[in-house]
Amino acid sequence: MVVANEKVVSLIYELRLDSPQGEVIESLSQDNPLTFLFGTGNLLPKFEENINGLSVGDKFDFDLEALEAYGEKNEEAVVSVPVSAFEINGKIDEGMLSIGNTIPMRDNAGNRLNGVVKEVTDDTVVMDFNHPLAGNRLFFKGEVTEIREATQEELSHGHIHSGCGCGDGGCSDGHSHDSHGCGSDGCCC
Repeated sequence: MVVANEKVVSLIYELRLDSPQGEVIESLSQDNPLTFLFGTGNLLPKFEENINGLSVGDKFDFDLEALEAYGEKNEEAVVSVPVSAFEINGKIDEGMLSIGNTIPMRDNAGNRLNGVVKEVTDDTVVMDFNHPLAGNRLFFKGEVTEIREATQEELSHGHIHSGCGCGDGGCSDGHSHDSHGCGSDGCCC
């Protein structure tokens, strides 16, 4: 079996920034592989293009330019937000507004965004909504560890359910399913 559309693929890899010897920013092992439904748009298109057709045990080693990955940094994605937007019940959690802290937010259309606090003044908070890897060339080196047929449920939902980070009793980040919009079965779709 090979990596192809509608197959569930597991792989391990090491991700480095800016060069094959650059800083390791992510390392996935056999204990915690990336498992996903191939061809559904859940991963970077150029990432999928580079592993398409591989078999279990095949190794890969490729890089993605910033435009093939998360794009260049967009200065328009750095915005000033009124401090009052961070009030909860009339109070501001000062710890939340720490420089470098990532805060989940929603835009005017209701889309979820993560913003990084860059600066805090008495009236405003400067937030950077660029993807954390925007502007970087990414180097991936890894191996395909498993390929299987997707279940009908996975195909209908467009993602896998086993190992997606949620399970009975809560999500892998310690939050309840409800905080992520997850159902009681652990599916966050």
